[in-house]
Amino acid sequence: MKDQSTQTPAEIAKEAFRRLAVQRITPTPEAYRAIYNEIAGVSSTAAAESVLENFAAQLSQTTGELSLLGKRLLREAKESNWQEYETSLLSVLDTLKQPQQKQPTAAIVVEKTSSHHAQMKQLRDLLHRTLTFAVATLLANVPELAAEAAALGEAIRAAENENELAELGNRLKQMCFRIELKSSDINEQQEMLLRLFRLLLDNVAFLLDDDSWLRGQINVVKNLIEGPINHRALEDASQSLKEVIYKQGTLKDSLSEAKLTVKNMIAIFIDRLGGMAASTGDYHGKMDMYSQKIAQAQHISELNTILNDVMRDTRHMQEEALQSRDQMLSAHTEAENAEARIRALESELAELSAMASHDQLTNSLNRRGLDDAIEREQARADRQGTALSVALLDLDDFKKLNDEHGHNAGDEALIHVVRIIRDTLRAMDVVGRFGGEEFVVVLPDTPGEEATMVITRLQKELTKRIFMYNNQKLFLTFSAGVAVRHAGEDVRETLRRADTAMYQAKKAGKNRVVTAS
Repeated sequence: MKDQSTQTPAEIAKEAFRRLAVQRITPTPEAYRAIYNEIAGVSSTAAAESVLENFAAQLSQTTGELSLLGKRLLREAKESNWQEYETSLLSVLDTLKQPQQKQPTAAIVVEKTSSHHAQMKQLRDLLHRTLTFAVATLLANVPELAAEAAALGEAIRAAENENELAELGNRLKQMCFRIELKSSDINEQQEMLLRLFRLLLDNVAFLLDDDSWLRGQINVVKNLIEGPINHRALEDASQSLKEVIYKQGTLKDSLSEAKLTVKNMIAIFIDRLGGMAASTGDYHGKMDMYSQKIAQAQHISELNTILNDVMRDTRHMQEEALQSRDQMLSAHTEAENAEARIRALESELAELSAMASHDQLTNSLNRRGLDDAIEREQARADRQGTALSVALLDLDDFKKLNDEHGHNAGDEALIHVVRIIRDTLRAMDVVGRFGGEEFVVVLPDTPGEEATMVITRLQKELTKRIFMYNNQKLFLTFSAGVAVRHAGEDVRETLRRADTAMYQAKKAGKNRVVTAS
């Protein structure tokens, strides 16, 4: 330890703080003054304020965090703010207690280097898997690029130094450029195929009658290729069309049978007319023959015989005429029944075709049917100059409902919500399933404030009509965003604003309605 006479004030102050800490003495000015004087060998009658200010000045001339604390102590000493001075002194004490930062040892350097190499190896393995499995799989239709991606992945995993990695980086850049060019070609080809498909659909639709049941399916496919094509949209459209086509196949068989019945009735009718004509010709021939016999008859007995023959042939002719009339009436009735059956089947086919625009679970409109309704209401709003509002509803905590009670409960909940929406809204309002647990409500001739009131009333109605599942009450709520269409605005943009407002309602705590700006 240095001699007291050679210690600087800063060193004396540090020693004073050390003794305060060791002896667990509260670092008050009085306690500090006493220990400081004891170490410095000065009379305790020295001015404590002067000593503390001198200590702060000395401390401020050091470096690092102690210098900042010294400047703060100096400012507080000059202001005689001893309460804050005490707090700052405690901060100095905490700083002095902290162990000095040590230089990293060789072991630490080796450990960091080893960790760096491990991270680089992990990144190379990850890039290898990405190129070999993910990229190569996506390029399956371009064999040369798929082979290049797989080879590049293997080379990256086997690289041993930075020079090799730099060379492989250049190869990766070239491959990315080739993929970009190929993607442009593929996108152009797909767009050409879509244009060709649209042209084919438009031509088929032009050739069909306005009331053809096939129009519904054509509209489904046209709406599908007009929107963003993704796996989910294709799967929904395929499933919907499969069910419709199966039912249509059954109905078409019945329709063919009904048409065949009509053809058979017409053939019978024509045959019977021919038979009647032949019978009538024979009858007239016989009448001519009997007329000649009457003219040549010499006795009454001959006339009686001829008259009996005439009566017999006449009765036979009458019987054939009556039989033909009955058969023709029966054929006419059967033909009328077959025609009625054909009309009913065609009507049923048209209804089945329209099913492609409805959600199978809730019987509300699906995305395609919703698009048609939105376009129709937008055109009507423009034509009549009326307001048009849309609302996007999303059931709260729907995943939790499925997880706790099963997907059947989730399906029943969706059906329950759509039922309440239809019971609450007007007949002119439209509801469609936007996807999952999201629903869109289209409100024609409805300003923004009124639309918000309508959806709020719908929320209250959903709260009142409790959803029951397996004799258990389940509380359903939804968050909603409401937007009124601006003049000339595409309703899809209006729907986007409603979607933003709906997410604001979710963030604000759910079970509420937010009106879009």
